[in-house]
Amino acid sequence: MGNTRLNIVLPDVLIREIDQVAGRRRRSQFIADAVKRRILDLEKDRIHKEMAEGYRAARHDDEELTKEFEFSDLEGWDDY
Repeated sequence: MGNTRLNIVLPDVLIREIDQVAGRRRRSQFIADAVKRRILDLEKDRIHKEMAEGYRAARHDDEELTKEFEFSDLEGWDDY
């Protein structure tokens, strides 16, 4: 995988914090790792949201199926 040089602007205070944590010579790697982690977090959030929407939609289907088979579920219980 290749690399592309970017010219970005960050607040001075943020640069000082990056240098304290990662060291001046590892800024690029630190920023790349942070961006990658943020992308993964956003993707995970998107998937969770889609799953929640799917579960909500499926709940209505489950309720309809339960109503459809309610009679057959209770069938024969009078004998006990």
